[in-house]
Amino acid sequence: MTVKVFDDGFEGHVRRSMARAKARQAGERLEPETAITFADPLDMVDCLSKERIRIVQTIRKRKLSISSLAVELGRNRGSVTRDVNKLQKFGLLRLREQVNPGHGIVQIVEPVAKKIEMRVAI
Repeated sequence: MTVKVFDDGFEGHVRRSMARAKARQAGERLEPETAITFADPLDMVDCLSKERIRIVQTIRKRKLSISSLAVELGRNRGSVTRDVNKLQKFGLLRLREQVNPGHGIVQIVEPVAKKIEMRVAI
């Protein structure tokens, strides 16, 4: 699956949806994808800060707990937790609970797709 991030608002969403519908009617096989559309490029920049992009890049290489991710990135656990929650809210990654014997449950951060495409038009 691919996650595509756009900043072209509702009009862009409608245009892409119509193109996909037309391709489906023509019998084309479409790759599963999720599209995230921002109405304003500044909202996209707010969601995808440098540190949040580092989180997504690190998680694509291997799944980690939030604590391990914080250590890997050399950041405070609370800051990483806030960033992970924001990225999860926008659908760019997910959290999965895993039993950690003798220590309870740990949340594992996972990518939602093999590929994330981002397009900005200013």
